[in-house]
Amino acid sequence: MSEYHVTPSEDGWAAKKAGASRASSVHRTQAEAVDASRGYLTNQGGGELNIHGRDGSIRAKDTIDPGNDPRNIPG
Repeated sequence: MSEYHVTPSEDGWAAKKAGASRASSVHRTQAEAVDASRGYLTNQGGGELNIHGRDGSIRAKDTIDPGNDPRNIPG
């Protein structure tokens, strides 16, 4: 299962696969980077999306289907 991180970068917001040395793409807004990461994960068969805030800490997580959601409740 793949894992992507949306993090702040010098040029905006980066969509980066976990363990990669470079970002898959860089976007003007965080929302654009989140949408791109969701698309990458969907194409790769699902996985985990970690969204970081401006300070670098994880502020949200999402499981993209058909990933293995660790929670058994919707939301």
